[in-house]
Amino acid sequence: MTQNPSADSTLAPLNTDSVRNRIFARIRAAQGRPAQTTQGEREAVADYLQRHPAGPRPGIAGDVTEAFVVQAQKMASTVERVRSHAEVPAAVARYLQALALAPRAVAWPALSALDWQAAGVEVEYRPPVRDPQADREHGDLVGITGCFCAVAETGSLMLLSGPESFASGALLPETHIAVVPVSRIVPDLEAAFALVRSERGELPRATNVISGPSRTGDIEQTIVLGAHGPYRVHVVLIEQD
Repeated sequence: MTQNPSADSTLAPLNTDSVRNRIFARIRAAQGRPAQTTQGEREAVADYLQRHPAGPRPGIAGDVTEAFVVQAQKMASTVERVRSHAEVPAAVARYLQALALAPRAVAWPALSALDWQAAGVEVEYRPPVRDPQADREHGDLVGITGCFCAVAETGSLMLLSGPESFASGALLPETHIAVVPVSRIVPDLEAAFALVRSERGELPRATNVISGPSRTGDIEQTIVLGAHGPYRVHVVLIEQD
């Protein structure tokens, strides 16, 4: 879908919840089932997952945090480790300064308790806005998010969408900075989805598994970063919760 906003317009986030629900309701109606998922259906799925044998996994040798760092760097992410949440703003400021990026960002509301002002970083807690008619000096160029968990095997970040954890914060800005407690690092993707089921019960509207900057090799098999999203991914690992 192509949008052609006027020069002074603001792009509002697209809410697709109602569209998705209508599509699923039509599918269920064609199957002779009620529009909404029943408790019995949920219990049947949970029973199947409980009894179904898990497939083989390669396993993680050594510490999962170290494994995550190694794999994340292989995927072209950068990583800095800090001791506590209080050190996150200073770490972000150092990262932006090293790249000569303006100390401005949008962030998830969950990060509003951090003292960004003391670190000299101007942060707004809202979804990013990128106007395709604006030049590179305008719009929200840095997005700061948390994550649901991180995956050691692949160096990936799993983000679950929600009103306070909007997916666009990690997808629209040119630079994505993720704040990740080491306690939220799991060995593999199977463990990540098991954690979702145990803590959330069901998947949200969108689940994004981010493995480094956006990239493509469509043109002459040459890898180009930032083709469909951020071309920088920086992870701030917090040693203590």
